[in-house]
Amino acid sequence: MARKKNYNEEEVIEKAMNLFWINGYKTTSMQMLEKEMGINKFSIYASFGNKDGVFLESLKCYKKKLNVLIEDLKQSPDGIAGIKQYFYAFVTFSKNTEFGKGCLVTNTANELNDKADEKIMESVTTFTNQIKQLFAEKLTQERERSEAKIEEKADYLLLSMFGLSTATRVFSKNQIENYIENVFKNV
Repeated sequence: MARKKNYNEEEVIEKAMNLFWINGYKTTSMQMLEKEMGINKFSIYASFGNKDGVFLESLKCYKKKLNVLIEDLKQSPDGIAGIKQYFYAFVTFSKNTEFGKGCLVTNTANELNDKADEKIMESVTTFTNQIKQLFAEKLTQERERSEAKIEEKADYLLLSMFGLSTATRVFSKNQIENYIENVFKNV
């Protein structure tokens, strides 16, 4: 008979997510996870398999938190203006977190390389492709855009979003706002 868990998986994953967000994937050790999550390594292995499993669940937790902004963008009827609002909302989201460490997905993409766990890289790639697709959908609301231009601009916005994610970690509010305004002058 399996032992009953003495912890809430959502709560311990949120703690792990914050630890990964602060320290990055590579720097976060199993000992750090044990301490932060408040459970022993046997429970971690039983529930999540290994560090990669904990990290994948942490990415899912992060995406759920970010989903509020994504849903607002999906519902926006405003095309480019809606995307711009998403950029500003993301800055607020990044700065209002307890840690102000940019975007966990972007941080992960910056930290890991092609030798990283395939499932982790797939999670990052899938998420970024979803954001790009959403940008493309919003760009189609603008009348004077060809399909090729939409694809090009969606790539530009996605890469700008990655830059913004990193910039929120170190630059002032004024610098960030200037960056966003200049990004949208080029869309």
